[in-house]
Amino acid sequence: MKIDKDSIMKDQREWMIKEHLIARGISDKKVLEVMGRLQREKFIPSKYMVDSYGDHPIPIGHNQTISQPYIVALMSELCEFKGDEKVLEIGCGSGYQAAILSELAGKVFSMERVKSLADNAEKILKELGYENVKVIHRDGFNGIIEEAPFDVIVLTAAPEVIPQTLIDQLSEGGRLIAPVGHTVQQLLKLRKKSGNITSETITYVSFVPMLKGCN
Repeated sequence: MKIDKDSIMKDQREWMIKEHLIARGISDKKVLEVMGRLQREKFIPSKYMVDSYGDHPIPIGHNQTISQPYIVALMSELCEFKGDEKVLEIGCGSGYQAAILSELAGKVFSMERVKSLADNAEKILKELGYENVKVIHRDGFNGIIEEAPFDVIVLTAAPEVIPQTLIDQLSEGGRLIAPVGHTVQQLLKLRKKSGNITSETITYVSFVPMLKGCN
């Protein structure tokens, strides 16, 4: 009997949405719809494909990971997308989060410090038809001044303190979602209003550290 891998993966995606996202409080219909059809296995090394829809991080090489689906969904929901936002992502990694952001926003700039990861993510995103994502091989500490301001900034690696350069690149009303800390990390949501920044702690998380320099 021939195994229908696409059908199996579709069933696993549906299970992920129901048991890992909705059951844990994710309610944004657009986030659920996008993650319910995006093939996460396209962004994962083949040896880990069987775990594509497990709710846990998966190694992608260079001491980096693709985040667990629940955290990806939570961070996407926290962005409060309306559909036309300009987004800066720090830590492209596999490109999975960038693909989701690209369907929720207008334009996405995704920065990645590891050249091979940046090249691979760009290749996958192009193959899947994501034309509103630009992958940039550069560390994210200085953001992209020439493209600022950004309506949304998402960090998928954890700095010990959010760089002021990124906060400065937020537009009025902009949101910044980031894991922050070293041994203990908190997921923070910052918002700029009338030039002032408010900060809210969402939950505790565990991300790879945000590093300077490229390789």
